[in-house]
Amino acid sequence: MQLRYNYRLDPSSGQIAALSRVFGCARVVFNDALRLRQDARAAGLPSISDGELSRRVITEAKRTPERAWLGEVSAVVLQQALADLNTAYRNFFSSVSGKRKGRKVSPPRFRSRKDNRQAVRFTKNARFTVTAGRKLRLPKIGDVAVRWSRDLPAAPSSVTVIRDAAGRYFASFVVRTADEAWPPVESEVGIDLGLTHFAVLSDGTKVTSPTFPRCAHRTLRRLQKDLCRKKKSSSNRRKAVVKVARAHARVADARRDWQHKLSTAIIRDNQAVYVEDLCVTGLGRTRMARSVHDAGWSQFVGMLEYKAARYGRTFARVDRFFPSSQVCSACGVKDGPKPLDVRGWTCPACGTVHDRDVNAARNIRAEGRKVAAGQAETVNARGAQVRPAPVPAPRRETGTRQKLTPTAA
Repeated sequence: MQLRYNYRLDPSSGQIAALSRVFGCARVVFNDALRLRQDARAAGLPSISDGELSRRVITEAKRTPERAWLGEVSAVVLQQALADLNTAYRNFFSSVSGKRKGRKVSPPRFRSRKDNRQAVRFTKNARFTVTAGRKLRLPKIGDVAVRWSRDLPAAPSSVTVIRDAAGRYFASFVVRTADEAWPPVESEVGIDLGLTHFAVLSDGTKVTSPTFPRCAHRTLRRLQKDLCRKKKSSSNRRKAVVKVARAHARVADARRDWQHKLSTAIIRDNQAVYVEDLCVTGLGRTRMARSVHDAGWSQFVGMLEYKAARYGRTFARVDRFFPSSQVCSACGVKDGPKPLDVRGWTCPACGTVHDRDVNAARNIRAEGRKVAAGQAETVNARGAQVRPAPVPAPRRETGTRQKLTPTAA
């Protein structure tokens, strides 16, 4: 399994200038290559090959006075910028043809020096190393100090240097590691995600939503108001942008740390984890949009998925149209939809008193077992099966053809 290990960097003033130069060169190569491909398409010419593109925007460009400064940075970074462009085009064509699942992907766009996030990638060909003094040695940049929070489990295959909107620098190492199977346990859990409680487990445990997004809202609102009052393109506005980005980064880091701890505990204590496939994009357009985005459900479910694969656990997603809140987990009777203000109900068939969220988590666990075994049925929003089971055709319909009746002229 390939994993990313992120570490904070502390570059010196000279190294910051060198990194800015690398960011700019990679951006220029990306934009030049994109412009050549767009011009070729507009002129009706065939697509430019990767080798020809590299020769034009890197090899020949270095010999011109306008692009001679491309030779001041590592050539590997420039080649990786072209690789990013090829990946962007590949994702776009796969999305248009329907081979790529999920939301539609737009064609690649030109990169701007005003983007809040800048990143470059060094592969093994660049010969980056971790020195004996625990520093990251990058070609034509130097030895950059790293805040090592933990050791790398194996030798990295590549490293991406990132500058985020808050002005912080990170090194993201790609490491291939072997799966670490934890000792098996007996318990399985279904998880119902929500806003009142971040997660409700099928065993009755309720995880309270964290309060730090709400606590930081007042500070974020004040900083955003200060930013709106600053004159555009001014130095004070640039400083205000960094202050807002740092405030958002603190909230994001706290949320990520909290979700990592919770997801690790759930994966460690359960052999199988089942969650509901929520439509976060649709919920983000409602009046609860801020609460939905503050919760970070997609990030949490992604953590559960990759940690389950890494540590030998079972993970499955239940269809979003599965009526988990309408079915009695005791007898299986469907009682119909209920408004959100109904937090508890009694089954009319067996008389069991249910907590809405706990009952939904138990139904998700039961349905998740079927999904993991490949026995789940696909249902639509009304609970009807989308793909009916195949049935044999009647004998009179087999091989018959409709006869056309001639009409009068």
